[in-house]
Amino acid sequence: MLPEIRLFETAVVLAEELHFSRAAERMHIDQSTVSTRVNDLEDQLGYPLFMRNHKTVDLTEGGRKFVEEARVALLHAERAVQAGRAASQNAEVILNIGRSPYSDPFLVTTLLSIKLPLFPQLKIELSQQFSCDLIREVLAGGLDLAIATEPPEAKRLTMVQVSESPFYIAMSEEDDLAYERAVTIDALAGRPWVIFERKMHPPVYDAVMQLAKERKATPANIHHIVVPEDAYPFIVNNGGLAFVVKSGAIRIARDGITVRPLAEDSLILKTYLASRAEEKSKVVSEMVRAFMRKLSTFGQPKPFQFGFQPEHL
Repeated sequence: MLPEIRLFETAVVLAEELHFSRAAERMHIDQSTVSTRVNDLEDQLGYPLFMRNHKTVDLTEGGRKFVEEARVALLHAERAVQAGRAASQNAEVILNIGRSPYSDPFLVTTLLSIKLPLFPQLKIELSQQFSCDLIREVLAGGLDLAIATEPPEAKRLTMVQVSESPFYIAMSEEDDLAYERAVTIDALAGRPWVIFERKMHPPVYDAVMQLAKERKATPANIHHIVVPEDAYPFIVNNGGLAFVVKSGAIRIARDGITVRPLAEDSLILKTYLASRAEEKSKVVSEMVRAFMRKLSTFGQPKPFQFGFQPEHL
């Protein structure tokens, strides 16, 4: 008898994290459950998958081979669920697409507007997660495609860049920086900063802080937020400067707040359409090609200038 599918999933997650507590957090279970599942799986298989002690976890050679095939098994299990769902909903196929909460709305509406002649009954199910979580879901087979900004690198992914955009700095319309067409990290030194929580995208957050450190652009203090609208009181009441992405800039540039692009090449945000490298689904490949063709007709949009008045110069 084959082991349960949840044991396969636990082994794959632990192989990716190589850390019991992180694997448990990712699967929303406790660490002892992860240990129990791995032990049960190894007992059923008759050979060890992991070498572990109190400090480290690593795969055995047998574990590497097992996890490689287990990923494929999980992918096919997910496809079986999708095929059954499609049949029950009288749809030819369901395409699961993920997006980060603050991805450019233009990209999402463009993707949703695509009609594939070969798949007239195509149904798209759209979900939202942070970029790092989106990539995990694509690799695990839970998503067919993902629109992800600055996703982490992964060998088993195919990623096509679909846009790039600077950060924007939101500020009061009365702020001295509002008279500039763009600002640099140096101009933000000594001011209160409002920035997204690190857990939302650790690599991008760390890149901002590293550049500030290199340029000695130390903020007066830092306020962390989850949604752009939360920056409003810090800007209005404390003279704060908020780091927002393009969609956040669109949402917050009102009621006395204006936005300027952050002119820092190292902080240009690149967004990709990600899929599994081994993906052989015709509907996925057709969607990617159609999406890229449609984007090519628009070209790369220029950075926005919110509320900028030339007479200020």
